[in-house]
Amino acid sequence: MNILNETHIEGILYDQKLVLKTAGENSKNPGMQFISGTIDIATDDELTNIVQVHFTYETPTFSRSGQANSRYNTLFDIMNGVTKVYMRDGQGATIRVDSALALNEFYSNRSGQEELVSVKRNEGGFIHVNSALNSDPDKRNTFRCDILITNVRRVEANEERKIDEHVVVKGYVFDFRKTPMPMEFNAYTMGAMDYFEALEASEKNPVFTRIWGNQITQTTASTITEESAFGETFVREVASNRKDFVITGAAKEPYVWDDESTMTAAQLKEGLANRELNLANMKQRSAEYQASRNTNTAPAATAARPNATGFNF
Repeated sequence: MNILNETHIEGILYDQKLVLKTAGENSKNPGMQFISGTIDIATDDELTNIVQVHFTYETPTFSRSGQANSRYNTLFDIMNGVTKVYMRDGQGATIRVDSALALNEFYSNRSGQEELVSVKRNEGGFIHVNSALNSDPDKRNTFRCDILITNVRRVEANEERKIDEHVVVKGYVFDFRKTPMPMEFNAYTMGAMDYFEALEASEKNPVFTRIWGNQITQTTASTITEESAFGETFVREVASNRKDFVITGAAKEPYVWDDESTMTAAQLKEGLANRELNLANMKQRSAEYQASRNTNTAPAATAARPNATGFNF
C-alpha cells in the first residue's frame, strides 16, 4: 500500500526567507551550494491566509543522477528578484507547490528543562510559477493524508478565548519512508465531531483511515478598550495568530489495520523505535551544542585584586 501524505498550496507569492548556503566539511557533499528556507503563499484573494512551505536542502543538481534540480533554479530566481514577491516588490507572482506534511522538531530548554518541540509544516515539493489559480480559494490550501488515529478528544467552546467547539484528532501520519510522525488535526462540524468520537480510537485500538481538509494560517486583530477614571480611554490592538489544519472529510470506510495489505502493528512498532533512536541522537547533539556554547561564552577567569583598604573579601 502506498501511504498518502500530500499538500497543495497555491496563490500569490507573499514573502520569502531563503538563504544560499555551503555544505560543511562533515556533510555528504562538502562545499556544495544549496538553498534553504521558506516561502509564504497567500492562498486567498484578500492576502490574509498565509501558508508557509519549508525547503531544507535544495542543490543545483541531484547527487545521484547529476540532473539539474528545477526547484533550486526556481528558488534562486525568487531570492534574486527574477520572480516577484509581494512583500518585497509590491506584487507577487502566482505560484503552486505540491508538498507533504512533515515535522520540524528540536529540543528547547526555555523552561529550564529540555523539552521536545514538534511543529507541523509543509516540507519541500514541486514548484510551478505563473500558474493559473483555482477560482475556489478553499481548493488552494489543502492537505490529504492517511492517518493512524490513536485518540479523539472534544474541546468545549470558549467565547472569551475565541475557541469554537471542536474535536482534536490525534495520531500518526507517515512520510515516504513510512516513518510515523505524531500529528494533530481539528474538526469543527457536528457531523465530523460525532463521526470521529464514534470511532473510539485508542493506542490499543487505533483506526487507520484517510482524512483531508484545509490549512488555515491567519492573523487577526482585536481592539481592547480600558476605561479611565478621567480623561480619554486607553485603546490598544491585540494580534492573535491562528494556525489550524481543519478536517473537512474522511474516507467512507477505514482501512484494515494490522494487515500486510496496509500496515502491521510490528511495522509501526519498528518505526516508533527508530523515531525514538533519532530523537535520542538529536537530544545528544543539542546537549553537546549547548555545552559548547556555554564553554565559548564563559567569562575568562581573572586574578583577584585587593581593594583599596588592603582587605580581599
